[in-house]
Amino acid sequence: MTTMTDVARAAGVSVMTVSNVLSGRRRVSPETRERVLRAVAELDYQVNLTARNLRYGRSGSIALLVPQFDHAYFGALGARVARAIADLGRQVVIEQTTASPEGELSALSLARLHMYDGAIFSVVGLREAELDRIRDSIPIVLLGEREVPARFDHVMMGNVEGARLAVRHMLDRGSRRVLIAGGQRGQDALGMSRARTLGWLRAHDEVGIQADESLILHMTQLDIAHARRAVAAAVAADPGIDGVFGVTDDVAIGALAGLRDVGRQVPEDVQVVGFDNLEIGAHIYPELTSVDPSSDWIVDNAVRLLQARMGDDPPSEAEHLVSPVRLVERGSTRD
Repeated sequence: MTTMTDVARAAGVSVMTVSNVLSGRRRVSPETRERVLRAVAELDYQVNLTARNLRYGRSGSIALLVPQFDHAYFGALGARVARAIADLGRQVVIEQTTASPEGELSALSLARLHMYDGAIFSVVGLREAELDRIRDSIPIVLLGEREVPARFDHVMMGNVEGARLAVRHMLDRGSRRVLIAGGQRGQDALGMSRARTLGWLRAHDEVGIQADESLILHMTQLDIAHARRAVAAAVAADPGIDGVFGVTDDVAIGALAGLRDVGRQVPEDVQVVGFDNLEIGAHIYPELTSVDPSSDWIVDNAVRLLQARMGDDPPSEAEHLVSPVRLVERGSTRD
């Protein structure tokens, strides 16, 4: 049976270096890591995960908990996190929580968390009081727009500022009735949709235009098909709508289709802006103007915070970060 000593000899490194590569306990240069992993593959070395976990209390795996797999944003997020975690010599296990409190609590159950060294958790369903009951069994970094307990590291998008940029861009280019597709009414509303609605309101305040709350289009599902139908119906009922802010790129892409369905031209009749800056937005017609939420920045900081939490001397204070945002102008808005 191949041993770790055999792998070390084949790779030209110490046994400790092989152990560090396989456990992720110490940072190893990419060149050395590649050499060790090549030797592992060539010699068909089998890591005894059970023995390693008992010895070090580590699995080498990080959990990424996301609301849904089949959403373009979360797919891109998973790919980014997997690359960043691989650079640390670990692997990512992605779990779907279905965006429900029950699904999120199940994913956070003590038994399941013990399978991982840490977790990055995109929160949607749980409120602050429910999050506060989570036991500190492993290091956790939270993503998302919910209010969270101060003890957790938290990275969120610049939702209000991004939405303000999007809507202000359309208002500055002549739009006066900007529909927010996927918005939320009410001071008690929470989460991403409400935060982006606040940005919609703020943009109107800045230019001295009274925001018409009848233009807040609530949607139970933020996908392309539902957005297409909802925006088409809204514009058919109110032909004065001359701008659409989709709270996600999926919603904005659905809005483009819905506007075509009712014979409206983009951007001549109606300007459209999305949020997420997904790659597909640059490859549709017209190309989608969108808010870039700095997804790489979000992932880099989430992984940095998690790595610090998993270290031998974790920080005593949690960090709460908001990503920088910028508007990427394309063909769905006027020059």
